[in-house]
Order: sequence, then structure tokens, then C-alpha cells
Amino acid sequence: MPKLKSKSSAKKRFSFTGTGKIRMKPSGMRHGMRKRSQSMKRKARHIGLLSEPDAKIIGPMLPYGRG
Repeated sequence: MPKLKSKSSAKKRFSFTGTGKIRMKPSGMRHGMRKRSQSMKRKARHIGLLSEPDAKIIGPMLPYGRG
């Protein structure tokens, strides 16, 4: 059976935890920080976990993760 390809956009944005959950960084922190509120920037610093319905969508895009 041939190797499966990972979705390039997904592998740049998501990674797996040791237990197999999908980790993500909130969007909107690449550039243009002056127009963002301080509270938004503070909240977006923290790495979060995807909810279960979202993880079911992203999981097949990363076939060789732990999920």
C-alpha cells in the first residue's frame, strides 16, 4: 500500500500531544499587532486543544499522527 500524504496546511498549523489530542495555536498572531486589543493578544498566546468534533475533521488530514 502506498504512503498517505499529509495535508500541508494542516501539518503547519496542528500537532499532536503525547496522548493523541490535537494541539493548535490561536489565529491572528502573525502580523498587525498594533490593531489587536491587548486582551486578544494575551488570550492568543496560549496553545489550546481542538474540540472533539473539530479533531475528527483534522485527524484524517494528518494520517501519521498519534490520533
